[in-house]
Amino acid sequence: MSLARQHRDRMAAAHLTQQARVSGAMGGLAPQGEIVAVSTTDPVAAQIQLRLTHDLRRLKEIKSIKAKILAKVEMLPEYRAWCDGLLTAAHDAGAGVAEEVLPTIMVWCIDTGDWTRALELAAHVLRYDVPLPGRYQRDAASLIAEEIATAALKAQAAGDAFPLDVLEQVELLVADADMHDEIRAKLMKAIGIEYARAADAATGPAILQKLHAGLSALRKAQDLHDRSGCRMAIQRLEKAVAASAASAATSEPITTETPTDTPTEPGADSA
Repeated sequence: MSLARQHRDRMAAAHLTQQARVSGAMGGLAPQGEIVAVSTTDPVAAQIQLRLTHDLRRLKEIKSIKAKILAKVEMLPEYRAWCDGLLTAAHDAGAGVAEEVLPTIMVWCIDTGDWTRALELAAHVLRYDVPLPGRYQRDAASLIAEEIATAALKAQAAGDAFPLDVLEQVELLVADADMHDEIRAKLMKAIGIEYARAADAATGPAILQKLHAGLSALRKAQDLHDRSGCRMAIQRLEKAVAASAASAATSEPITTETPTDTPTEPGADSA
């Protein structure tokens, strides 16, 4: 994408938000901090929407999940300037815009593992209650929590680490959201497992601190959903906590045996 088009998309998105904000305020429909509708009669907005429609059609024709992800990685830069414009304008105007592109790109960022961008867009979507396109059958908070938690559990089951700060940011973002207990349990389980992994790499007092944090998260997961599969992990961490407390004076290393339970398969969003 050329610099000129990036600038055009950013400015068009910002202008559209301002227009929608003014229009909504005049109609008494959009108090500060709420969502306002967007008009796709704007030529740039219409072009962005047309591009998204084309890319969604292309993704639907791809059968391989890995190939879909690679295609999304290729497509994402085309929408960055538009989303940046919406983010900046929302911050300035105190209102979000109800349009299809930004929430779709948020989902694609989750799918491709671009956690920094995904969380940036997720914070916007949740703050302004931006509706997800109809093809996503979950509300935004549930989708964000479940898809990221599932990605974490899948990585952990393969013996890989997952960014703990990402999981904790998700937990904060959806803290007040109403969602099925199973989804929140999945998120807490992922957090607990990652804290156990962090305890393995920690030294000194930090070991016990991380063990307690992991144990707390796993217990919350088990309380939320009895079939979350956390019982054995809880028992292992309870033993590790007891061993860590007993050996604190001798500074002997404690192995927590990071749990690697097989996660539930993620939901299959179409695009």
